[in-house]
Amino acid sequence: MRIVIAGGHGKVALRLTRLLAGRGDAVVGIVRDPGHAGDVRQAGGDAVVLDLERATVDEVAAVLVGADAAVFSAGSGKSATAVRRDKVDRAAPVLVMDAAEQAGVRRFLHVSSINVGCADNPDIGEGYAAYLRAKRAAEQHIMARDGLGWTLLRPGVLTDEPGAGTVQLTAGHPAGSAVARFDQVSRDDVAAVLVALLDRPDTAGRAYVLVGGETPIDQALTSERFP
Repeated sequence: MRIVIAGGHGKVALRLTRLLAGRGDAVVGIVRDPGHAGDVRQAGGDAVVLDLERATVDEVAAVLVGADAAVFSAGSGKSATAVRRDKVDRAAPVLVMDAAEQAGVRRFLHVSSINVGCADNPDIGEGYAAYLRAKRAAEQHIMARDGLGWTLLRPGVLTDEPGAGTVQLTAGHPAGSAVARFDQVSRDDVAAVLVALLDRPDTAGRAYVLVGGETPIDQALTSERFP
């Protein structure tokens, strides 16, 4: 497969690149900073320097031509302003989706948040709420795309602990849960689940909540909860 990853220098994205490249897939990471291209190449992928906050649909589509799937794994960062969160966490995934459709890419995976349904929770700080509102709006755009084989992955709090290869994967409500959760999951396991989702086209049109757990990833995707 040829996979294009938006946010190619992210911690999950680099792990995903290593996994995919390690099994022979062609990976292209879109990065904003030219200084990050070397890390993507070291992970086994090719790098394209493109600022998704300023790029046009045509520019992104040119990168996506010939891809089997696009993965959106970019993020605005903890200290981002509300304006930048909207650009990166809402507008950028919509841009990549538009470009994917234009380029004829039929598969789109989006890394969201376990708490995407909590954006209006008054107990959540404004910075986190702005992030969740942007993620929620992006999800709403994604779920409205009938012609795109999208899958939403909503991981818990990300850690750099070594992956266990076992997780808890559950079907997510379309609107997300209004109850905030702070269960953890390793970035290694998030990347491994993304690989498994790419290999399972029957997971298109679904949202999944991902946290650490005891079920091997392959079994988690084939359990009775995911007929």
